[in-house]
Amino acid sequence: MTMALLRSFCAPKREKTPCRRVFCAGKETKMTSVKTQKLTGLGIFTAIIVVLQVFATFVKFGPVSITLALAPIIIGAAVYGAAAGAYLGFVFSLVVFIAGVCGWDGGFTLYLMSLNAVATTIMIFLKGTAAGYLSGLIYRSLRKKSEKGAVVVAGVACPCINTGIFLATLFIFLFPALEHFAAGENVVKFALTGFVGINFIVELVVNIALSSVITYIIRLRRKSGKVY
Repeated sequence: MTMALLRSFCAPKREKTPCRRVFCAGKETKMTSVKTQKLTGLGIFTAIIVVLQVFATFVKFGPVSITLALAPIIIGAAVYGAAAGAYLGFVFSLVVFIAGVCGWDGGFTLYLMSLNAVATTIMIFLKGTAAGYLSGLIYRSLRKKSEKGAVVVAGVACPCINTGIFLATLFIFLFPALEHFAAGENVVKFALTGFVGINFIVELVVNIALSSVITYIIRLRRKSGKVY
């Protein structure tokens, strides 16, 4: 028994057969191609989000700039997964942060930071990243039942999460800002209607209106084997 084990240990290892080498090489090439396609796709979505959100910074209904970058975040999260959605949401947040620090939003972000810089910074990055990540999870959990339904629910959830975190931060950490902009009105009513109401409705309508287009894009990607 001992001699057999020694012979087995000392015996030269088999080299991979040519067929096996070809198979492994083909598998590695395919994996590299998939990663390249994913990086390229994420690069395209990143550029789209940057352009849309820079433009949206100058579009306002009330003191808050509108968000136009949620649709590409949802598409990216659906095509490439929740982690990709989180990354795209972070890119969106980074653009919002830079635009705010530069004063492109009319000084709104700088005003919030003067009240609580830490809470404002965390809020900006958390709301976009969480919206992208959670909308990706929602889509993945529902797509087997109904792809169109999954897109619609994810499209509704994305602005709800984004706006929800924004409002929660204002009420908990930045309440003086709400009182300042409400100018004597009922703060809760103002926050839900005048402060973010129109922006939220526009974002929601845009996402629902684009749900058919988003579904079509996802199906095209799936047919080409590029949905992960």
